[in-house]
Amino acid sequence: MPKYTALLYPDPETPGTWIAEFPAVPQAHSFGQTPEEALARAKEALELVLTFLRAEGRPLPPDVQAVEVGVDAA
Repeated sequence: MPKYTALLYPDPETPGTWIAEFPAVPQAHSFGQTPEEALARAKEALELVLTFLRAEGRPLPPDVQAVEVGVDAA
């Protein structure tokens, strides 16, 4: 089973809403009232996209590497 890196963050435009997305698979993203709900919905979307790609005989996208970078914004 492939693994993909997820980004999870509060929606800056809708307070109280969380967004979950997979940078390697931009078609697979979702939102929810909690981080857990957003991630669960995005995981369902990811599974659907990967199932479609397999059915079409397309390669699965490789995951991305997440790297944290600190900057001095002052």
